[in-house]
Amino acid sequence: MTQRSEVTAFPEIRVPAALTFAALVVGLALGIALKGGALLERVLPAAELMGSLWLRALQLTILPLVIGLVVTGISQTLAAAGGGGLARRAVLLFVAVLVAAGTSAAIIVPLLLELAPIPESAVAALSGGVAEAGKVPTLGEILNAMMPENIFAAAAGGAMLPVVLFAALFALAATRIGEAPRRQLVLFFEGLAAAMMVVVGWVLMLAPLGVFGLALALGAKTGADAIGGLAHYIVVASAAGAVVLLGGYLLAVLRGGQRLGGFVRAMLPVQAVAISTQSSLACLPAMLAASRRLGVRESTADFVLPMAVAIFRATSPAMNMAVAIYAAKLTGVPLSPVALAAGVAVAFLVSLSSVSLPGTLSFVVSVGPIAMAMGVPVAPLALLVAVEMLPDIMRTLGNVTMDVAVTATVDHRDPAG
Repeated sequence: MTQRSEVTAFPEIRVPAALTFAALVVGLALGIALKGGALLERVLPAAELMGSLWLRALQLTILPLVIGLVVTGISQTLAAAGGGGLARRAVLLFVAVLVAAGTSAAIIVPLLLELAPIPESAVAALSGGVAEAGKVPTLGEILNAMMPENIFAAAAGGAMLPVVLFAALFALAATRIGEAPRRQLVLFFEGLAAAMMVVVGWVLMLAPLGVFGLALALGAKTGADAIGGLAHYIVVASAAGAVVLLGGYLLAVLRGGQRLGGFVRAMLPVQAVAISTQSSLACLPAMLAASRRLGVRESTADFVLPMAVAIFRATSPAMNMAVAIYAAKLTGVPLSPVALAAGVAVAFLVSLSSVSLPGTLSFVVSVGPIAMAMGVPVAPLALLVAVEMLPDIMRTLGNVTMDVAVTATVDHRDPAG
């Protein structure tokens, strides 16, 4: 998915998603074909090095990008909430939906993986094997980690939870200072985020090479076992997004005053655009038309829907939590309720920071911090990102459906209506 929000100053990042997916397929096929052959001994070291260097470059970019985006995203959200009563109601509903989405994934995805476990052969194939599984933190350890003695040391050590929380508190504190210094701070972090997005864009432009190297090595070592695991992952991640999609229908009916049949019919053209473009921004005209067909006041739709596209991505907490939980299962990291709660908190905060980004870039920005906060190795993400273009369809479907449902709900409950 490639899109650029007109409400931000972020540069347009083009991600070769289709080429990356093709590199995954070709790499797996070539690795399987060369398995046990003499040629593999000459090719495999280079492939492993190429994949390892790309993965390290990807990990290197996560922390500074997340810091910039969290501060910028929260600043945008708070600014939007200050736009009057209608804006505050919309933002509060955004927050409620995001928290509920992340919580639902923390409950449903582990149960789903118990009912339909990852195939053992796929676990061995996709676990990465290049990182040690993180220790699940206890409540006391998480509370201590949230208040490190030195935030820079915590950042240097890859402690994502305190860094993200510190960035969120910093953004909140910035609202209490004068307008001129506050704007200078926001501009600095906007610049940091924009520059790091360019760097991540460069790294992701090399994704076909990195994924090809990782996939070739994987195919040579595990044969076709990884293919079943990737298919299983796509279904699980999409199921987490489907919960949000269904939640959009429930919200529209129970709180938005809509009839189910009418809402379903109104959303069909929007969802057709979503499937074809995988871009919430490209769906905005269709969402505005759907809102009018549903009887939503034009003034509400024209205000809430663009704001939703700018600062709200309903499926992000649920589907990003699903990816992190899946990576935990792959690497054998047990997840306690406390660890899942830490994941939900970070998923909520980073969801405010990754809107209007290409799906693959959003995957990197969002899932890495969640996994790190839960003590889950990020190595498996390097291959999962190669198939993100498929779950990304469900991300867009869930996002646009919830955007219209939220707009209808805000309009239905607006006292001025």
